Amino acid sequence: MSPVLSEADRAFFDQNGYLVVRQLIPSEQVDAVVDAIWNFLEFDRNDPSDWYRNPHRVNGMVEMYHDQALWDVRQNPALYELFRELFGRDDLWVYIDRANLKPRPSEAHSEYDHHGMVHWDIDVRETPTPFLVQGVLYLVDTKQGEGGFQCVPGLHRRAAQVSAGISDQDLRHQQLHERFPGQIGPPIEVEANAGDFIIWHSALPHGNSRNCSDNPRLAQYVRMFPADPADEELR
Repeated sequence: MSPVLSEADRAFFDQNGYLVVRQLIPSEQVDAVVDAIWNFLEFDRNDPSDWYRNPHRVNGMVEMYHDQALWDVRQNPALYELFRELFGRDDLWVYIDRANLKPRPSEAHSEYDHHGMVHWDIDVRETPTPFLVQGVLYLVDTKQGEGGFQCVPGLHRRAAQVSAGISDQDLRHQQLHERFPGQIGPPIEVEANAGDFIIWHSALPHGNSRNCSDNPRLAQYVRMFPADPADEELR
């Protein structure tokens, strides 16, 4: 397979901590995941009034993990190649992650108006900072203000310094830019289209943003990491 990343891509990722890989996943796989999400939730995609009930979580997370459409994306050769190039090794395991559907705002269901988050998924106080990456597949075209990925570019390079001495509770804070405004700047929202894949360094403060549009935001999360056959619990 041809390389996924160019030298410019690698330089951008190293500097900013994230990268948008355009049209990495084919439309037929994207559409299959979209269908799977609507079917799993048992929502009428053409009736917005039907989008605000169980089993959907108010933060937009869709607790589906093993639909074949999700596995087809996880096993996509180009996606594996992307992670392989960043890790520089072939033996990778895939994390069993979920999907996201963030509906349009509704006055009748204000609890679903999730304002987004900026957080860490790893303990960045560890030095040296471990190299771990994770990503999100955009299932629909998503502009700013439509609930997509947001991050604080470049902060992965200072994560250990910024987080030194903070408590476990603060480390798990979901609004880091508000908790530490002098150290963690405001996030930027990253626009991308259906089939684009955003990958980021796990030490980068990140999350999803508020959906202020009339369109639902749909996405699938994917993460790979170096295999460790000796770790029986993880296996």
